Parts: sequence; C-alpha cells; structure tokens
Amino acid sequence: MEIVEPLEEAIDLIQEAGGEAFKLCFQCGLCSASCPWNLVRTFMPHRMICESRYGLVDLEDEAWWRCTTCNLCVSRCPRGVAITDVLGAVRKILLDFEYRMAPASLRSAMGGLGGEGNPWGGKREERSKWAEGTGVEIFNTEHEALYAPCCAPAYDTRLWGVARATSRILQQAGVSFGILGNRESCCGESVRKAGNRELFETLAEKNIALFRESGVRTIIATSPHCYTTFKQDYPKLGGEVEVLHVTEVLARLIAEGRIAFGGGLRKKAVYHDPCYLGRHNGIYDAPRAVLAAIPGLEWTDELNSRENSLCCGGGGGRIWMETPKGERFSDILVAQAIEQGADILVTACPYCILNFKDSVVTAGLEDRLEVMDISEMVVRAL
Repeated sequence: MEIVEPLEEAIDLIQEAGGEAFKLCFQCGLCSASCPWNLVRTFMPHRMICESRYGLVDLEDEAWWRCTTCNLCVSRCPRGVAITDVLGAVRKILLDFEYRMAPASLRSAMGGLGGEGNPWGGKREERSKWAEGTGVEIFNTEHEALYAPCCAPAYDTRLWGVARATSRILQQAGVSFGILGNRESCCGESVRKAGNRELFETLAEKNIALFRESGVRTIIATSPHCYTTFKQDYPKLGGEVEVLHVTEVLARLIAEGRIAFGGGLRKKAVYHDPCYLGRHNGIYDAPRAVLAAIPGLEWTDELNSRENSLCCGGGGGRIWMETPKGERFSDILVAQAIEQGADILVTACPYCILNFKDSVVTAGLEDRLEVMDISEMVVRAL
C-alpha cells in the first residue's frame, strides 16, 4: 500500500472536508449497505472513511473514483457524516499527489474543460449550435431569465432535442429568456466532485463574472447538476442569483394555464428521480405535477423512487469514466422499466438520459423503450 505523505497534511485536508461530522462516524456500515455499488460489486464506504481518517489512502485503489455522489449514504447516515465530501477530499489529494492517478477518460474531460470550457472537448464556437433555427435569442438585460442548457445538450447531438424542446415550451408560454451562447463555460460541477477544485473555481469565477456583466438575475437550468452548482456552490464565490430547474418552471407554467396541451399522449411511462434533483435538492413534486397534467399519459414511479431512487451512475464525475457492462446501474433501471411495461423511461437529467440511452442500445431494446426528458414529453403532447 502506498500512502499519502505526510499523514498530518492528508488528515487535515480530509478533516476539513468532513468537518466535525467526520469525527462522529462509528462504523455502523449503513453507508455501505445503502450504496448502490453493492448491487453489482463490493464497495465499502465505511471502511474507506476509517482509512481516510488516519490518512491511510492507497493511491492504487481505483475504488476512490467509484463514488457517484448520489447522496443515498449521506441521507441515511444516523450521525450526519458528510461521506461524499470526505471521499471527494481524498480525490483531491490523489490529484494533487499524482495527477496520473485519475482515470484517463476523466483527465481528458478535465483537459477539455481547461481548454474549450467544456468536458466534451467540443469547440467553444459550437456551443450554441443546437439553437440554430430555433429563434432563441442571446441574453440581454431585457430578458426575464437566462436559460442554461448544460454542456451535455449543447455538445451531444443525442440531447439537442432536450434543449430545443425546453426553448420551444418557454417561447410558446411567453417566457422572456435568452442564452449566453458561446461565451458560457461549463458550470464545473463534475470536475469539482472529481476532486479538481482549482479548475472548478476557475470555471465558476469566469461564469460568475459573465453573469454579472450580462445582468443575469434568474437562471433556468436543464441539468440538476448545473442547478445544484449555481444554487449551492456559486453563492460561496459571490455568484448569487435566483436558480430554477426546468421542471419547476414547467409545473408553474402549467398551473398558470400558460401551457395548453393540444392532444394527448397515449403512452405508459416510468419516471426516474435524478439524484441531484431529488436527494440533493428535494425536488420531487414538480416533475410529477408536469407528468400528471399530460392528457392520456399513464405513468408511474420506478420500483425505488423519491428518496430511495437508484442512481443512474453518472454523478461524481462518473459520466466521464468507463463502467464495465454488468456494473451499470442504468442497466438495472432500464430492465425494471421494461418489467413495469413502460413505453417510455422519462427523467429530468441529461446524465441519466445518456446512461439510459446507452443501456437501451446495449440491451437491444431500441424498439421497446424510449428514453426522454420531461421537456420532450411536454412538447410531444402540445
């Protein structure tokens, strides 16, 4: 075992992340029992907490990169231990100690963030290509809100429909909004959870300065990861604005009668609670209110829903790391949706959608199950 030296420095960094709650861990093992990784392989967070407490960090153990920060362990911990923060602190130590210890795919994503401002490595001038022909305007001070679609819908063509659907709904509902286009950079959430706090702060400070310069007062976010970062992390760096998730906005517009459904959607859907929308932010009712308002739609929750929702596997920077077939949580959730007789697996997070789409393809279920964002469901029923 190769351990971080000096031990005192490692312990200080970990203690800083965990705070007083770190000292409260009494090794009950509930975090390990709750962790979704133990559905597919052995993963012992309580043991890792014990090791990190004393600075006994094995640099060669890839387990430190497995946490998806789904927060299920944190929500169930009887002592309030900030488990995911402690593991994140260890990741930071590993990066500081030896950058090559990070998975190669994660290092590539970090390189894209540092260069073009996005983890896909796409060209900055192509960030707003998804909006071509939609009539979406560049944000100015006369707009009511800034729409932040997330890097995933901006650069992955499989998700362009999500950003376009959201924009169309906002336009038809009379919401005054714009986008920052090619000037905006990634919010930095994934790289922060992966331990690279310096890069996160660089990205955040650039975005905060841009928000101030542009006069942004309200942000509508598609991704729960962006939502969490703008709402919880940016204010600590001086970037405080009102932040709304798309599902909150859709639910409000429906309640106000500003979204009128023209027909119906004769489908059966299963709704998946994204970890960062649900457990991290407590938003459970808004997406369900939207689904309940769609005429003709028959929908239900997953077998494990709300506070007990099973992670898709994409959080904590895992969206950039390879997960072997047989260890993908998204495979389990897709199989469950089929068992529940669903035509559509619907969710409200780009990372979830990407993982579910991959699982549908690898399982050969393209003709049996669609994967959709809730905004796409609304547009289909307009």
